[in-house]
Amino acid sequence: MQTYAYGFPRLGKNREYKRVIESFWERKISDKELVSLLDSIEQERLSFYKDHVDIFPTGEFTYYDNIFDTALILGVYKFKSFEDYFEYARGKKALELKKYFNTNYHYLVPFLDRQTKFSLAWNKPLFYFNSCFAYKDNPLFVIGPYTFLKLSRLKSSKSFSYTLAALAAVYRQLFKELAGEGATSLHIEEPAFCLDVPEKEVDLIVKTYREIIPPDLKVHLITYYESVDFLKQLYDLPVHSLGLDFVAGEDNLEIIKSQGFPRDKQLICGIVDGRVPRRSDITLKVKLVESIRRRAKISKENILVSNSAPLYHLPVTLDNETNLPPKLKNKISFAKERLYELDLIQKVFQGKPAAAKKWSSPAASGPKKVSAKHFDTLSLRESEFPKRRQIQKKSLNFPLFPTTTIGSFPQDKSLRKMRLAFRQNQASLDKYDSFIRNKIFKLIELEEDIGLDALVHGEFERSDMVEFFAQKLKGFLTTEKGWITSYGTRVYRPPIVYDPVEREDPLTLKETFFAQSLSPKPVKGIFTGPITILAWGYNLRDIPVYEVAFELSAALNAEARNLVEKGIKMIQIDEPAIKEFAPLKKRKRDFYFSWAIRAFNLTADLPPQVQTHTHLCYSEFGEIIKWIMKMNFDVITIEAAREKAKIIDAFKKVKFNRAIGPGVWDIHSKYPAQEETIREIIDKAIAVFGKENVWINPDCGLKTRKLPEVVESLRKIVEAAREYRKKFTC
Repeated sequence: MQTYAYGFPRLGKNREYKRVIESFWERKISDKELVSLLDSIEQERLSFYKDHVDIFPTGEFTYYDNIFDTALILGVYKFKSFEDYFEYARGKKALELKKYFNTNYHYLVPFLDRQTKFSLAWNKPLFYFNSCFAYKDNPLFVIGPYTFLKLSRLKSSKSFSYTLAALAAVYRQLFKELAGEGATSLHIEEPAFCLDVPEKEVDLIVKTYREIIPPDLKVHLITYYESVDFLKQLYDLPVHSLGLDFVAGEDNLEIIKSQGFPRDKQLICGIVDGRVPRRSDITLKVKLVESIRRRAKISKENILVSNSAPLYHLPVTLDNETNLPPKLKNKISFAKERLYELDLIQKVFQGKPAAAKKWSSPAASGPKKVSAKHFDTLSLRESEFPKRRQIQKKSLNFPLFPTTTIGSFPQDKSLRKMRLAFRQNQASLDKYDSFIRNKIFKLIELEEDIGLDALVHGEFERSDMVEFFAQKLKGFLTTEKGWITSYGTRVYRPPIVYDPVEREDPLTLKETFFAQSLSPKPVKGIFTGPITILAWGYNLRDIPVYEVAFELSAALNAEARNLVEKGIKMIQIDEPAIKEFAPLKKRKRDFYFSWAIRAFNLTADLPPQVQTHTHLCYSEFGEIIKWIMKMNFDVITIEAAREKAKIIDAFKKVKFNRAIGPGVWDIHSKYPAQEETIREIIDKAIAVFGKENVWINPDCGLKTRKLPEVVESLRKIVEAAREYRKKFTC
C-alpha cells in the first residue's frame, strides 16, 4: 500500500511566498530574484512531500492561481512578462475573483467568448518536468478540462459541448507533447465531477477523456469536496487510478458498495481531512481503508491512502505553534502533520503500529450525525420592510443615493507595529487604546470631510474580520502562524472553535461608541456574522455545526443589542461566506440554508428602528436569491465592480424592494475608482432597483489599500452621488 498526497500549501512556513511576490509588486526585487526566491520556496514544499509520502505531483506551484495558469496554458490569455501576468490579478485587466467551489480559496475566473481561440500557448507542466530533475517520475499536475470549463464564465453563443471539444483538442496536444518528452504520468484534478453533473455532460466527460489521454501516460484522476454520482461511468476511462474523497464525500463508500470498483485500476482513498485540522485517529482511518477495500473488492496493492482534498486549506505546520495548550495541540494536524498521518497509516499496514498509537487523539470522532430536519428561518414578511424603512427615516433621514464604506480602512505599518508591540506586552493597554482612538478620531474627521453619509470607525483594532472576534469570544483558539491563502498573496489565520461559544465581554462597543461620539452622522456597528466565522474557521467540536452557529448568533446578537443600547442606529452583519459554506449537492442545500439563514436572523433580531445591513461578496447569487430574500436585512451591499455589475441581474428574478449598494470600486485591483465604472453601475442599479433603493459604496473593505487612493476614490464616489441627487431632484 502506497501513500499519495497533493495540494501542499505554497505559502511557506513564515509566509515567504507572500513577502516575495509583494516585494516584486513594490519593485523591491527583480524578475530574476522573484524566480529564484519562489523556486526556493517550491523546493522546500517538495521536500515536505518527499520526507513522508510515496507519490505526489510536480507543477502545482503557481505565482498566483492555478485556474488562471490553466487559462494561460490554453491560450485564453497571453503574457510576456511577470508584469503582464500580474496585470490579470490586480491591474486594469483584473479578472473576477470567485470562491473555489465551497471553500474560502478564491480563483481568477477565465472569460470565454466567441473570440476565444484555444491553443497550447504555454506548456507549464513540461517546464516543471524539465526543471524538477529530481522528480521526473512524479505525476505532472493539470487542472482537467471539465473543471476548467465549469469554473470559467462562458459568454459565447457556442455551446458547452462545442467549447469542451475545442478544449479537448488542446489537452490532447498538451498530453501528446508531454509523452513525447518522456513524461510518464499525470495528476489531473477534476473536482467539478462532484457537482450535480447533468447526464449529457457525463457523456461529454467520458467522450473527452477517451480522446485526450494517450496510451503511454499513466493518469491519476483526482476528485474531491464531495462524492461522484456517476462514478461507474468513469470506470471504463483510460486512467490508471481514481481519487475519491471519503471525508466530505461519504456517499462514495455506498456508491462503491453498490457498484463495485474495477480491478484493473487503483483507488486513491482520500481519508485524512484536507479541510479541517482535527487530528486523525489512525486506528479509525485504518478501519475505514479496510472497509473501502472490502466494498471495492480490490487488493491492498491497488489501494493508495491520501488526503481528502488539497492541503492548502490547512496551515503549513504545527511546528510554528509554540503557545498552543498541549491538550489542544494534540487534537490538531496541519498540512505537514497530514503527510505524517499518511505515513503512519501505511506503517500500520506494514505491521508497525507503535507510532500510530501514540499519535491518535482520544477525541477524534468528529461531529455527530444529524437528521436533515429543516429549521424555521424566522424570516420577516417582505411587507414588513417598507414599514421598517418609514420608522428608520425618523432618525436616519438619508438623502437619495446615500454613501458609505464596507468597514475597514487602510492599516499602515505604524498600526501593525503597535498591534505587535501590544501582543508582545511591549506596549500597555492604555497606550494601545490611545493609539486606536487617535486613528478613529482622524478617520471620522476624514469621512466627514469627504462627505460620506453613513460612517464607520475603520476597524483599526482588528487584524482580521474573523480572528478578531475569535480572540474575544470564549470557546475559540487562535494560532501564531497558522496562515492559509484566501487568494493570491492574501492570507488569514482561521480560528479554531473547541468549546461552547460565549460572549463574556463587549466585542466592538468601545471603538464604535467612541467613533459615534465624534460625529452627528450615524456610525455603523459592524461585526462578522456567524456563518462566515464558522466558514473561515475550523470546528473541532463533536456537535452539529448548526448548534455552534446558533451559539454564535446568541453571542453576536447580545453584542448588537448592547450597541443599540448605547445609541448605535445601524448594525452591519457581514456574511460573505454564506454561499460558499453551502453543500455542493443541491439536494443538501435546503437543509443548510434553513439553519444558516436562521442563524443570521437570530443575530439580526433587533428593534425595527435599527437599520440592519449585511455585506455579501464573491458569490453568484442566482442560485440562492430565494434564500437571500429570507435574510432580515434592510440594506445589502455586494461586490459588483468587476464585470460591470453582472451580479445585479440575479435580483431581477425577485421582487426586491429593499435597499442595495452594489460596489462601484473594485478594491482588489491596483487602481483607484474609475468615474466611468461608478456611473455605469449606478445607472444599472437605478434601472433595476429604482433610485430610492440605491446606496453607493466600494466593493469591499479598504484595509489593504493605500490611504491616498482611498481618499481619491471615495471623493469620486461622493461626487457621483451628489450629481445623481441633483439629476433626480430637479
